[in-house]
Amino acid sequence: MRFRHSPEIWSAFPELTCGVLHAAGVTPGVDVTPRLAGCLGAARDRLATGPEGGFPEIQAWRRAFTRMGCPPTRYRCAAESLLRRLRRDGDLPRLHPLVDLGNALSTRYAVPVAVLDLARIDGDLTVRPADGTESYLGLGGENEQPAPGEVIFADNSGHAHARRWCHRQSGASAVRAGTTEVLVVVEAMHERAAPTVRRMLDELAVALTEQWRAPARTALLSADAPEFAVPVRTG
Repeated sequence: MRFRHSPEIWSAFPELTCGVLHAAGVTPGVDVTPRLAGCLGAARDRLATGPEGGFPEIQAWRRAFTRMGCPPTRYRCAAESLLRRLRRDGDLPRLHPLVDLGNALSTRYAVPVAVLDLARIDGDLTVRPADGTESYLGLGGENEQPAPGEVIFADNSGHAHARRWCHRQSGASAVRAGTTEVLVVVEAMHERAAPTVRRMLDELAVALTEQWRAPARTALLSADAPEFAVPVRTG
């Protein structure tokens, strides 16, 4: 299995920085409360200085959404949506310890984080414009069809695992209690995003090693090195 962005994406968004992490051995019975507290506390402190819409990381994604033809205050990147919820409610819902950690890191750094169940992805996963034939399963079980040209995460069977790039993930590959193998995608558009994305990958990798005993492989992708290969597990 390979993860990549299509050449059209790299051409249209040369400022993109993408980090990818792969790990196996994930379980739901892990307490990440101290890590969540640190990340969410840092996010709350930053929100106290001003609303998330003024963060450079969020502004960069708003510009990208505008270029995609998505009104950025109607369709927000996942990090902005999480920050809005944190500012409104003071906390985030708990779903699965790894997803919770990804969400907390997303608010701390104002950068979208997607955590996907690899067992529910058919073949390769490519961030590309939709051709209009793909199907999307919402988190509430609703079926949708992305419009031609919409940026999606598409697998080999034409399943869209995210709509409008990093706006909304699919219920099809959402992490569940039985998930064991994951692919985490961290994407940023702001100036000097690479150190931020690298730091986020490193923090996730440390957490997976220390709390799950699940060593992680990570990589930063670029237009010159656009693919991340996931080894096939045997046995």
